[in-house]
Amino acid sequence: MRLWLAPLHGITNYAFRNGLYRHFGGIDFAITPFLPVQETSKLNTRNWKDVWPKNNTAVPTIPQLMGNKPEHFVDTMNALHDMYGYEAFNWNIGCPVAQVVRRRRGCGIMPDPDAVEAVVRLVATKTQYKFSVKMRLGLKQPAEGLEILQRIEDYPLEFVVVHPRLGVQMYDGVPNLDQFDLFYAKTSHRIVYSGDVFSVDDYHTMKQRYPQIDDWMLGRGLLRDPFLAERIKGLPVGDIRARFLKYYQLWTDEMLAMVKEKSTLAKLKELWHYYAHLFHVSPERLQQLLRVNDFDTFFGQSLELMK
Repeated sequence: MRLWLAPLHGITNYAFRNGLYRHFGGIDFAITPFLPVQETSKLNTRNWKDVWPKNNTAVPTIPQLMGNKPEHFVDTMNALHDMYGYEAFNWNIGCPVAQVVRRRRGCGIMPDPDAVEAVVRLVATKTQYKFSVKMRLGLKQPAEGLEILQRIEDYPLEFVVVHPRLGVQMYDGVPNLDQFDLFYAKTSHRIVYSGDVFSVDDYHTMKQRYPQIDDWMLGRGLLRDPFLAERIKGLPVGDIRARFLKYYQLWTDEMLAMVKEKSTLAKLKELWHYYAHLFHVSPERLQQLLRVNDFDTFFGQSLELMK
């Protein structure tokens, strides 16, 4: 069993990842939130702090890339290899966010299998890097994803991450496992399953249905319960409140050292949409907390919710 930390843009940056690894166990690999690909002359390496090797020492980490021009992938991957030594990369063709889709990136490229194959083909022929794809069933219909799987079947991909929803669903509804069955049967590539593993029971249910899958990606489930990877692996979690409190206080201190209180408060509000589940906070009480705009007051009230 290999457990992966999912890339959640705006959340799972290196500061978050390292705080998670420092205080909780069970994660074996991670994929970073995406970096946009560019031609060599336009690469903005000043924004690559998230993939600096010194910021990624705890768990093997793969940079994720976003784009649609094959040559830009080769240029960006070469730069990441030459500057930082990376030899493995992941391509995001699953992001469902509207502004991404409109630019034919993320899920927006899935209706164009020729464009998808063009990127995979050039990377395979022009580089020796390990390359993988993170995808959904499609943007609007599963036929898009099935066609892509057929197109990329003969290329030497390291693995394919599949989230069993359509892009137009965002995160609504439930994963379409019947359609995922067809995807799983369609490809010989190693599959990393991603989607709605929120509990140990969820994992065991999925593992029983797909016993040959050894790679499982945790995203929102790990935000809701930072102990989830430990629970799945049968590791002792001990005193949940004491461990989480230590993590929460240290992570907040580190954020305040990096950015201002306003930015830290915004990040904490985003995370409390998930943490509320761990501490059984009612929707009404959560909304009361989220309306607080003073950092010290918010932090104090959030500590009360952990008791």
